[in-house]
Amino acid sequence: MRYRPLGSTGLMVSEISFGAGPVSGLMTEGTAEDQRAVIAHAIRSGINWFDTAAGYGAGRSETHLGRALQAGNASQPVHVATKVRLLLHGETDLRPLVIQSFRESLERLQLSKVTLLQVHNAITRNRDDEPTSITPDDVLGPHGMLAAMEELRAEGLVDHFGLTGIGHPESLRTVIHSKCFATIQAPLHVLNPTALVSSPLKGQPDGAGFLRDAAAVGMGILAIRVYAGGALLEAPPSAHTLKTPFFPLDLYERDRTHARTLAHRLGDDAPMSQWALRFVLTQRDVSTCLLGLATTGQIDAAIRTSERGPLNDIEQAQLAAALASLNHAPSA
Repeated sequence: MRYRPLGSTGLMVSEISFGAGPVSGLMTEGTAEDQRAVIAHAIRSGINWFDTAAGYGAGRSETHLGRALQAGNASQPVHVATKVRLLLHGETDLRPLVIQSFRESLERLQLSKVTLLQVHNAITRNRDDEPTSITPDDVLGPHGMLAAMEELRAEGLVDHFGLTGIGHPESLRTVIHSKCFATIQAPLHVLNPTALVSSPLKGQPDGAGFLRDAAAVGMGILAIRVYAGGALLEAPPSAHTLKTPFFPLDLYERDRTHARTLAHRLGDDAPMSQWALRFVLTQRDVSTCLLGLATTGQIDAAIRTSERGPLNDIEQAQLAAALASLNHAPSA
C-alpha cells in the first residue's frame, strides 16, 4: 500500500481508503460477520482511513463500522472520519444541532474521538438551492457549524475539520478560503474531473476547478465517486442511486453509456475499473481515493490497481483521445 500526505495535517493516509457509504451496502445492510471480515482484511492490507456519516443508513454505518473496528484489534493506527448533515427549518443557531449529531455519532462508533469531522451539507448561495444545502454563513458565522466544531475540538473529541465538495463552486470557494478546514471530499472521476482538472469530454456538470483552490490552501483532497457511483463499472444503479436526491439518475445512466463507449475505445488491455482508479491516482493533489468496498476481493483488486501507479504519458494521451471521441459518439 502506498501512502500520501493528507494536505497540511501531517498525516499520511493510504491512497486507497474505505468508504462505508450506502452504495456498496456492506456497512449499512451487510451481516456483522461479513463486516468484521472485510474491515479486518482492509486493515491487514494497509488501509488506514475509514469514512462514514451519520446519514449513511440512518446511523447504521457508524454503528456497524464501530463494532467491526472494535473487533479488528488493529496493530497500526487507523483513522475514522464522520460527518454532520443538518436538515434546517429556519434555525439560526446551528451549534446545538451539530454537537448533538456528533455526540450521537461518537456513541455509535464506540470511539473517544475521531480524526476528522466533516460538514456533509452542500454549500450554496442560499439555503436549499440544492437538496439540504446551506450557506457559507451557516458554516462560518458565529453561530454556524464551524463554531460548534471548534467547541468539539476544544474538548479533544475531533482532530481536524473537513468539507463535502458539493454545491455551488463560488460558495464552496468562500468556505475553502477561510482556511479553517483541513480536507475536502468531492466527486472526482474520469468522466468528470472538472472540480480539479479540465476534461476533453463536453456536456458534464462543470466543477469549475474549486479543488484547485483547496489544494492551493493546503487542504487534503479525498476523491469520492471514483467509479461514478458504479456507472464506470457499467453496473445497474444501486438501491441508493435510485433514491438519492444528490446525484440524478439520468446523469448516472448517461455516465454508464459513456463508460460503455469509453471501454470500447480503450480496448481490452485493462478493464474500465483500472483506468478509472489510476486516472484519479494520477492527480497529484489527491490524498486518497475513497472507495465503497464490499468484499475482500474488491479490496485486493483496488490495491493491485494502485500498485500499477499513475497513468504514464502514453496512457494519459490514449485516455484523453478516447474521451474526446465521446463528444461525437451517437447517443444510446
